[in-house]
Amino acid sequence: MRDPIPEPLWELLPLLFRPHPWHGISVGDQSPDKVTAYIEIVPTDPVKYELDKTTGYLKIDRPQKFSNVYPTLYGFIPQTFCGEENAAFCAMKTKREGVVGDGDPLDVCVLSEKAISHGDVLMDVIPIGGLRMIDNKEADDKIVAVLEGDAVYGQLREIYQLPPALVDRLKHYFLTYKQAPDSLQPHRVEITHVYGREEAHEVIRRSLADYDKRFGKLRELLTAALRG
Repeated sequence: MRDPIPEPLWELLPLLFRPHPWHGISVGDQSPDKVTAYIEIVPTDPVKYELDKTTGYLKIDRPQKFSNVYPTLYGFIPQTFCGEENAAFCAMKTKREGVVGDGDPLDVCVLSEKAISHGDVLMDVIPIGGLRMIDNKEADDKIVAVLEGDAVYGQLREIYQLPPALVDRLKHYFLTYKQAPDSLQPHRVEITHVYGREEAHEVIRRSLADYDKRFGKLRELLTAALRG
């Protein structure tokens, strides 16, 4: 059997190459109490940026056609995936059948008093709750977190400590951001629950497990490629 790739080589790789924001960045060793968030969009962005899953670069998904703008910093938690575990949890909590995962990393909304000028940044955040969202029968949870050390929000540990109007603003955005003013199509997006920190932790744990099932062999494949 061949020798494993030396650990120093693994340590050199992120110095030589930019890590993929989804696959190459650690969720953090204090997960789910504190996690790394990759921010794609800030509230002042006039277009919707989204990670290109193949290259790891941000791309413009679409212009913001209507007056709605993201109410918080928005991105995802690295090395998470919404698959079977998350879909099963959503189905159990909502008593719905036919719920599937949306196949994306776990979304996160980050509250901070500071005006962050652009996306494509990493930050340490504290999950305090979440929104259980179902989009056309796909589980699409939105974790709500606060920026660690933030002067206004950093000490909060439960979503119920937020002003209700702020939670309503988050709900309203996600319920309407895909809806054209004159659309006659049925409303596909619904938020069934606002949940607290402990449930957010469970969603994160399941998303990490889903990721491991889907992408857990990436290191093995890279090891084989390095050996030639």
